[in-house]
Amino acid sequence: MSSAVRRRPSRTLPAFLLAAALLATGCGTSEDGGSSGGHDHSGNAPATVEGPDDVYAGIDLNEPYRRPKFTLTDTTGATYDFAAETAGRPTLLFFGYTDCPDICPTTMADVMVALSGLERELAEQVQVVFVTTDPATDTPEVLGEYLGRFDSGLPTSFIGLTGDQDAIDQAQLAAGVPQAEDEGRLHSTLLLLYGEDDEARVAFDGENSARDIADDLRRVAGA
Repeated sequence: MSSAVRRRPSRTLPAFLLAAALLATGCGTSEDGGSSGGHDHSGNAPATVEGPDDVYAGIDLNEPYRRPKFTLTDTTGATYDFAAETAGRPTLLFFGYTDCPDICPTTMADVMVALSGLERELAEQVQVVFVTTDPATDTPEVLGEYLGRFDSGLPTSFIGLTGDQDAIDQAQLAAGVPQAEDEGRLHSTLLLLYGEDDEARVAFDGENSARDIADDLRRVAGA
């Protein structure tokens, strides 16, 4: 079982310690290659992070990571090609599950607050994608009801994705986050932000605020 922590250590810690601390967290009682300059992580180790230059309010990624390629099922039951559907748009990607009592709803609430405070024109551009780590429980209908609690009244709708376990495992590998364990209860805390150039240079965890997310959305979108 992977080690689990809930809080991000200081940015002054060595990069390898920061990377280890961000691997996964338990909720409740339990955490394709593109153009040059980015990385596709399918089949490889999870992304590593550090904050040497402290460019973003969130966590600076050690190097940019390409928008991942994976196909799952959305809340309407339709096939959803993540790379194709979100290409060229600011996109927040998170892996979690709907029964999570803490990090998942807190993250989605922070995203809701962040988008509520953005200029409407910018908020409309943002894609928010929540991929379940518990496909046995999180059907399209369950995901739709859950995300509807957070995107009501926003100018953009949150997208929930599910699928068979193999497809979800591959999606996590493609995104560069650790595969969830303990039936999806032990999962990555990282909320990844991809820019219009289809690369992620910043991520967020439980130590970041809604304001951090909003500030970096403006920065990534060039607002």
